[in-house]
Amino acid sequence: MKAVFIDKDGTLIQDVPYNVDPERITLNPNAGCTLAHLQQAGYRLLIISNQSGIAHGYFEENALVAVQNRLQELLRPFGVYLDGFYYCPHHPEGTVPGYAIACSCRKPHPGLLLRAAREHAIDLTASWMIGDILHDVEAGNRAGCRTILLDTGHETEWEPGPYRTPTHTVYDWRQVAALVRGNLANETITPA
Repeated sequence: MKAVFIDKDGTLIQDVPYNVDPERITLNPNAGCTLAHLQQAGYRLLIISNQSGIAHGYFEENALVAVQNRLQELLRPFGVYLDGFYYCPHHPEGTVPGYAIACSCRKPHPGLLLRAAREHAIDLTASWMIGDILHDVEAGNRAGCRTILLDTGHETEWEPGPYRTPTHTVYDWRQVAALVRGNLANETITPA
């Protein structure tokens, strides 16, 4: 099995910090049709998301059920279903006991990808991680995936490191589909 691991906030959906209100969740342009092409090409689609709002006490963990349901609802018109929804509720500077910890599942660590791969029998070397910041890229690279930075302007730190160089950088979901399906050259794509 091969998969596309997808960061949620800022990548799949518009970035509204700490949002769990389903009515405020909207897909990023071209995400739905791109995911449909990828699923038709045999990729499992799995969300990989840091949700530190739980550790900070901004919302309860069970609020993510409505978020997951909303994502499925938004993707349904494209014929897309998510194969998994994995999230890290932790943050070492959180305020909620039990969640205010350092962990191996919070990106840039690869814990969530490794867990999803075990549970879905995913070949990580045949898979991709797509995210809008370098923590997503690092998690994917550490897990052994190829990585795509969907550069939408959300990365503000640009801290270099041995795992923080994406396999590809793109600026639109349409470019994601072409890359994963092998239709573009192995080089960084420049914006039109």
